[in-house]
Amino acid sequence: MSAPLAQRLSATPRGARLARHLTLNQLQAWGIPYGSDVSEAVAVIVAELAANAVIHGRVSGRDFELRLSLPAGSVRIEVSDTLTEQRPPKPGDVRHPDPLDEHGRGLVLVEALASRWEVLDREPPGKTVRAEVDLPGWLSLGGG
Repeated sequence: MSAPLAQRLSATPRGARLARHLTLNQLQAWGIPYGSDVSEAVAVIVAELAANAVIHGRVSGRDFELRLSLPAGSVRIEVSDTLTEQRPPKPGDVRHPDPLDEHGRGLVLVEALASRWEVLDREPPGKTVRAEVDLPGWLSLGGG
């Protein structure tokens, strides 16, 4: 199994951008080419979850965490923050925004691009949003 990535990032727009860049580099290192359908889907999911962690899950002085791994047949994305009061909707309960709304599309994109996703409580207090994108032909990635 390929080594996972775990990185704490500042809960700032810069930290969210860095999460996306780290993701694309890690996928490339795992043999998932930049610009592929999987790479694009994972990058969008990470960008949306990191933005949500920065905007909705930020606690002053606390970072958010990005974890990427390759369980058999998929890329797993986990973004954790330390805010417990505000929980995102569950899969299947995401409200589609009105066409003129300026916000509210992040989890709609996650739900559309992820093969599976869920919201988990974490210790210490906080939450993790976990999403997986299935890898077509994953055995060619070394059994990842």
